[in-house]
Amino acid sequence: MGSTGFSWKLADHPKLPKGKTVAVVVLDGWGEATPNEYNCIHKAETPCMDSLKKGAPERWRLVRAHGTAVGLPTEDDMGNSEVGHNALGAGRIFAQGAKLVDLALASGKFFEGGGFKYIKESFENGTLHLIGLLSDGGVHSRLDQLQLLLKGVSERGVKRVRVHILTDGRDVLDGSSVGFVETLENDLANLREKGVDARIASGGGRMNVTMDRYENDWNVVKRGWDAQVLGEAPYKFTNALEAVKKLRAEPKANDQYLPPFVIVDESGKPVGPIVDGDAVVTFNFRADRMTMIAKALEYENFDKFDRVRFPKIRYAGMLEYDGELKLPSHYLVSPPEIDRTSGEYLVYNGIRTFACSETVKFGHVTFFWNGNRSGYFNSELEEYVEIPSDSGITFNEQPLMKALQIAEKARDAILSGKFDQVRVNLPNGDMVGHTGDIEATVVACKAADAAVKMILDAIEQVGGIYVVTADHGNAEDMVKRDKSGKPLLGKDGKIQILTSHTLEPVPIAIGGPGLAPGVRFRNDVPTGGLANVAATVMNLHGFEAPSDYETTLVEVVDN
Repeated sequence: MGSTGFSWKLADHPKLPKGKTVAVVVLDGWGEATPNEYNCIHKAETPCMDSLKKGAPERWRLVRAHGTAVGLPTEDDMGNSEVGHNALGAGRIFAQGAKLVDLALASGKFFEGGGFKYIKESFENGTLHLIGLLSDGGVHSRLDQLQLLLKGVSERGVKRVRVHILTDGRDVLDGSSVGFVETLENDLANLREKGVDARIASGGGRMNVTMDRYENDWNVVKRGWDAQVLGEAPYKFTNALEAVKKLRAEPKANDQYLPPFVIVDESGKPVGPIVDGDAVVTFNFRADRMTMIAKALEYENFDKFDRVRFPKIRYAGMLEYDGELKLPSHYLVSPPEIDRTSGEYLVYNGIRTFACSETVKFGHVTFFWNGNRSGYFNSELEEYVEIPSDSGITFNEQPLMKALQIAEKARDAILSGKFDQVRVNLPNGDMVGHTGDIEATVVACKAADAAVKMILDAIEQVGGIYVVTADHGNAEDMVKRDKSGKPLLGKDGKIQILTSHTLEPVPIAIGGPGLAPGVRFRNDVPTGGLANVAATVMNLHGFEAPSDYETTLVEVVDN
């Protein structure tokens, strides 16, 4: 900030009044795509969202939620909930995740920072362990970054490297694990020729080993710990390619759920357990599925499972995974400094705020919305409510999730008259979409639509304004497609289900009895993205946005 005359005071909007209750509804994983049988939003009964769509182009339009619009490197990078909510809340575009890592690798800063110097101290006498998702999906990790990391450490004196791989099949095609392992094995063979003892040490599927999130199932992390640290797993192989091929040959096997395995030498001893004096890097850049393993590697006091032994290691994350917990305490690339978020501005200007979601997305509508910052800006003006998510089930078993309860909390907050902004995330389209269960995702979309209706009815009652949008696509396209857009078939002749996010744009709709006459979407911001939403919401609260915010999507036309 400095003392350059900065002020939190927002200028009054010349044409829009203050004092209207504004509901901001984020439909998670709700993109806009061609209607067809794999578009669960189209297949679902969504009368509320359908009615909003009829307001196009003045009250309903699309915005970009992927690639450069949310700070990711290229337009081939699908958006995700973290960067989406960062952009929605921050009002500006910050280099994110993969892009931060790319910039640090390209400039060489990656190998000059404190985090790298810290792990480098183990290069002489210890082993460097690299744990992460082996994939080029670009959502959690990227193979080319792992390759640059391997090249960089080999040029900087590493003697022993062990890679602990997690197979994907969620952000990339199922079965692609085999090719990724082949590529990595070639790279490691080249390092061995240069005198570096480099091998794959363990592995397993991402949904089964290590990469749990939101403390949903610590057994997932324990299976990883047992393989990576203790060198113990139900399956033992002498090389990783054989491991993945054999485990994939089992009935119903897929990359996401491969069981844990360890690589052993001729005498059956594991080739790479993590021991005292070693260094460990978790090379995923996305935080949500690394936070739990980070706690296990870093915290001396830990009671989530029996670690058996807790090696004295130097551990660094690719990035800092939790800004509030300062976890991990060492990381290779510094996070974006997201300051002056819209939430903080609005609170400074007296806007009383209520935010709510269920556990799986609660952090998105609070922590990520507020620029990776936990807690309240002003506890007297804010209330955040977390509804516990169902634990121990896959979300397609309960596709309604907690949409109704979230909507009820939002409705009550709106009708209470205590709040000027009521902000929610409805997770159904995303969380059920990730299961790949089309029928359940249709049910999920219907549930989310009903929740929106309940919130909009409350806004109608208090003469308020609504803003309904989404953070990225998912449920609107559930099939993998070839270059021409035709559904891809597997070897069994069945369509290949798409469980990942998409590159599709997302809707934004405005309305409500409190919306001033003449307010409509501008047509001179055709490439608007999620970051434009913050200025829009500020306007609807009766304020001008700060001058460096992405431009507002609305204008007031004198009737």
